[in-house]
Amino acid sequence: MADVIEESEADVAVVGGGPAGLHAALVLARGGLNVVLLDESDTLGGQYYKRRPAQLAAAFGDFRPRGTELIRAVRDAGVDCRTSTLVWGAEDEGRTIFTSDVRTGALGRLRTRATLAATGAHERSFPFPGWTLPGVVTPGFALHLATMDRVPVGRRVVLAGTGPFLLPVACALLEVGAGIEALVELNHPYRPGVSAIGGALRQPTRLAEAARYLLALARHGVRVEQGSRVLAAHGDTQVTTVDIGHEDGSVRRLETDALCVGFGFRPSTELPRLLGCRTEPDPTGTEQLPVVDADGATSVDGLYVAGDCAGIAGVHAAGIRGELAARAILRRLAPGQPSRVAALRRRARALDRFAALADRLYPLPSLADLPDATQVCRCEGVTAGEIREAVATGWNDLHGTKAATRAGMGPCQGRECGHVVAALAAQGSEPDRAAKCFAARMPLRPLPMATTVEAVEGREVADR
Repeated sequence: MADVIEESEADVAVVGGGPAGLHAALVLARGGLNVVLLDESDTLGGQYYKRRPAQLAAAFGDFRPRGTELIRAVRDAGVDCRTSTLVWGAEDEGRTIFTSDVRTGALGRLRTRATLAATGAHERSFPFPGWTLPGVVTPGFALHLATMDRVPVGRRVVLAGTGPFLLPVACALLEVGAGIEALVELNHPYRPGVSAIGGALRQPTRLAEAARYLLALARHGVRVEQGSRVLAAHGDTQVTTVDIGHEDGSVRRLETDALCVGFGFRPSTELPRLLGCRTEPDPTGTEQLPVVDADGATSVDGLYVAGDCAGIAGVHAAGIRGELAARAILRRLAPGQPSRVAALRRRARALDRFAALADRLYPLPSLADLPDATQVCRCEGVTAGEIREAVATGWNDLHGTKAATRAGMGPCQGRECGHVVAALAAQGSEPDRAAKCFAARMPLRPLPMATTVEAVEGREVADR
């Protein structure tokens, strides 16, 4: 069975082909190292530098040409770009990476001298009554349809949740002809306090970007309803109405055929956590982030983390973090290379301050009033009440609750519901007993059973 697994070697494995991974791979390859870039998608670019299908690109132009240029530069530098390649495990402090071809299931084992995790983030959802109805989607899905396929997610759209991401999504929807029935922001970021204003003024580029979005919305008559939230969605086979709650206690019902609800992003930290790097809570208190130094080095020798995987800070910070990590790896593996990082570190610190400001402006909602009947884990059909009942036994911490209810055991493996299950478990547990997040285990992503059997048998052969 050992011959089923394709063996390869490289100086550095970069896991993730988004902005952080691309910038890092380019610096590493230009520094003379043999670099393998691994990404699960069939194209490079991540979510920010996504590629339009050829026909749409011909009709509407390239989407974010900067991404096209960056990808071309990476390939021209000699990086071994392996798309459609799932990283499902790792060991030996990241020096052995296990992969699978998402199209064929073919297994691979990559030996490296250093590994950079640039695995990005995914959208954060919070459940509410009716959130499983068809037509209720994340803002990122709506943005993908609008930018990649030039298709509106609906004719009458309600956008809700919290975070600056709602603004570009709304503008993209308007551009493809959707009507915005309401833009519902949980917090008051556009009526900030004095301290927040001072922080924003130190980031004029980001401030101008937000102002452009707000002006575009105003021209279309879209007002941001601050201090409001979605209470429930209604419909039989499709969402048809949504209840919006306001600070004064009033409730308004809107007709809609698409409801987009999101609460920012969650860092995808499974790989560094699997490898045992030290973690600490992020500023929101809802995630466990790898502890890294100024250049992205973790507590695991030879393992680096860059981009939103190290904390949500946006595309500009991701690129700089990728470059800093790459230069640190070059100093380690190719000493003598020029390493000018002072300016990059200053820029990274400034962008980190802006990210901290965003965390203050867009705090996450409490789950204390989540109705018991609301489904939390959609994969396994587990409700908030069932999770609370399991926690109330007194001996179920987060992992005990997971085992008792199966919440987080479905195909998403807790990526969508894990933070909610953890929050509910923590509400009913003693602080020192509450687990911080689901443990990262192999496989990091679901694998076909045949592939899983081959992987286990291949590892057993290799260990003999």
